[in-house]
Amino acid sequence: MKRILFTFMLGILIASCSSTKLSKKETKYFDENNIKISQSEFNETRYKHEFLAIDGDSAHHRKLVIRENRGKIDNRAHLESLLEKETQQKIDANQPLVIIYYPGKDRCNSSSSATKESRKSWYGEFENGLRQIAPTKPIYIYKDPKGLEIYHNVLTWHKDPNGTVESLFFPEHYACSSFVVISKNGEYISHFEEFGKESVWKATAQLIHN
Repeated sequence: MKRILFTFMLGILIASCSSTKLSKKETKYFDENNIKISQSEFNETRYKHEFLAIDGDSAHHRKLVIRENRGKIDNRAHLESLLEKETQQKIDANQPLVIIYYPGKDRCNSSSSATKESRKSWYGEFENGLRQIAPTKPIYIYKDPKGLEIYHNVLTWHKDPNGTVESLFFPEHYACSSFVVISKNGEYISHFEEFGKESVWKATAQLIHN
């Protein structure tokens, strides 16, 4: 009996040590170019350059992502057509196109203590400020509607048509919500994760003549 008990306890100890070693080996860190780096390099770069840290290809991989991205799409007219069909709204091809993107429920966008009144106030100020820069209204796009109940009677969200907005601008799950502003010529500025009203206004002002 003692021998059986000893063998059992030894097995638990070995499994525990193996599990601990495995968990320590599993977490790997990558820079914005997907090159493996040390944890200390990861943390130093993240805070020094204000990068985002997101999950990589594995649940035990962490990688850095630049918070703001700039580029140009080849066919804004096609994107406009898809969005007009989805929203049943006409889009002015000569004005910046502002999209607020909701990736689905996560810890960030479901932990807010904001009330319906405070949300209405925030988005009211946001849209009013945007109109002072350009005669355009933001389009609110979601990938997954779960969690959007908190915006009932505050905002109208529309499904991402064919996943186009995601594939063009938001290839990863960026927590909370993100935005992209696209000029009439297709140049864009995208911002990942949490943002302030001023960030959208600034990006719109930068692209209004492009």
